[in-house]
Amino acid sequence: MSSEGELTEPAGGTAELAAALRGRRALLVASTGGHLAQIVRWAERFELRSDSVFATFESEQSRSLLSGRPVVTLDYVPPRGLRPAISAAVRLHRETRRERFDVVLSTGAAVGISAYAIAQLRRLPMVYIESVSRFDGPSATGRILEKLPRIQRYSQHAAWADRPGWRQGPSLLDDYTVVPAAGPAARNGEGRSIFVSLGTIKPFRFDALVDAVRDRMRPGDTVTWQLGVTTRDDLPGTVAGELRSEDFDRLVAGSDVFVTHSGVGTLLRALELGVRPVVVPRLAERGEHVDDHQVQVARELDRRGLVLLRSPGELTSADLDPSGVAIRRSGDAPA
Repeated sequence: MSSEGELTEPAGGTAELAAALRGRRALLVASTGGHLAQIVRWAERFELRSDSVFATFESEQSRSLLSGRPVVTLDYVPPRGLRPAISAAVRLHRETRRERFDVVLSTGAAVGISAYAIAQLRRLPMVYIESVSRFDGPSATGRILEKLPRIQRYSQHAAWADRPGWRQGPSLLDDYTVVPAAGPAARNGEGRSIFVSLGTIKPFRFDALVDAVRDRMRPGDTVTWQLGVTTRDDLPGTVAGELRSEDFDRLVAGSDVFVTHSGVGTLLRALELGVRPVVVPRLAERGEHVDDHQVQVARELDRRGLVLLRSPGELTSADLDPSGVAIRRSGDAPA
């Protein structure tokens, strides 16, 4: 990468990419949820300049996670929303036209198209790192971007990193291992504290998970629900649509069990906090998401022992007991 921000030669694998980006000022473009969680991690992993600018949507997550960082707030771009993505690109250019960047970095989703438009307009190099949830090929955004020139595309999974136009990049999943929990795994018949999070993706409800947890609670259990658009008025406990990041972290770390959909941002944050969640993926056939990529990420994390994977029908009351295991991040000292 030259002093003017252009890649003089295409970056190679993980080490070359990290070296090329270190110390650079980036425009970081991502939707909220898992895409935002991942791009924040990449900013830290690649040691980008602290004045790099994030472009994302307004939400409790983005307000909390990006507090104190430069941010451009974009109107929501729905999955596969090409026209809103173009509108977002216009706004992003207007808001940053006086800013100078070395590189544009995106993790998607559809707003990744906005990132590409800005990179081409400003003649900046662009790096696209496909979501860690994409195990067998790129997302719809990735498939669009693989047909376009002047962009470096990275997969987090070796299984399809040899696809034309893609390279093997780093994987966030390699950071974690499962270890025995330091504290007791049982509460000797006492009521359990349960935290349920469905994320904030619109417009998809997830009543199947809500019903499964509600029907398997025991007398004395307490529960906090973060439901997004799955509005309900028939639930015990505390109900919220969204939560601030600090409240989310407190509930994940402080509850006996954390039950969630298979949203990448939610899962990565739970692992970061040392918690192995109970995971129930959303399914497209039930109208809970646009496709079944949540099943893929849940299966891989379950294979690594990092989550307990269940379907709504498989979930048992015993699954809501404390797990007896914890998650350790690579490089962290043992508890």
